[in-house]
Amino acid sequence: MTDLVGTAHDRGITTLTLDSPANRNALSAALVGGLADALTACGKNRDVRAVVLTHTGTTFCAGADLRDPPPPDALVGLLRQIIELPRPVVARVTGHVRAGGLGLLGACDIAAASTAATFAFTEVRIGVAPAVISLPLLPRTDPRALARHYLTGERFGAPEAVRTGLLTATGDDVDQVLEPILDGLRRAAPQALAETKRLLTATVLQTFDREAADLTALSARLFSSPQAREGMTAFLERRDPSWVV
Repeated sequence: MTDLVGTAHDRGITTLTLDSPANRNALSAALVGGLADALTACGKNRDVRAVVLTHTGTTFCAGADLRDPPPPDALVGLLRQIIELPRPVVARVTGHVRAGGLGLLGACDIAAASTAATFAFTEVRIGVAPAVISLPLLPRTDPRALARHYLTGERFGAPEAVRTGLLTATGDDVDQVLEPILDGLRRAAPQALAETKRLLTATVLQTFDREAADLTALSARLFSSPQAREGMTAFLERRDPSWVV
């Protein structure tokens, strides 16, 4: 669909591939826009039974592109688009996922990863908070586990991601894990899939309706703060920020 999002179709399944390995598939304004366009096309195509969202390189998504971040409302719109798409969206992960990339996983209906994948909510380490991505994550994941990972920014593995509800399943070969899932989606009636997805996402969309404006404002305020500027500068300069003790 764009230079940053590849597309392929096989037996009712359209695979969208994040293809910006130079910045570890970070959520730049261009990547967010390209993925939104690709999802729109999938929603209009009756031959699409389900969408698989995957990646090139060793990182599924590194979070917001600090050099070219998308507006917070654009990220909200992308996450909501995944949730509202009348097709199941399945994440296929074979690499690392950080910060905003975890919001993409939270928005997907099903998420599978190889056991080599790693995850981290790194926002607190650059002086911001996982605000916008909380819209799909808070209704779908274990709150106690999420509190630890949100507050510490620790890296964790795929088994822990399954336990917390961030992932559906994991295995050494993610394609083997996904094989019965994709087979099931191919056997399901399109109308039934759409209406069943609507049932499953109703509570998540209520969270968007209730909290999106406040969390978007929080994200914008934090990203423009002095601590965020220090944290992002430190990250780009590969040093500890000034508050580390």
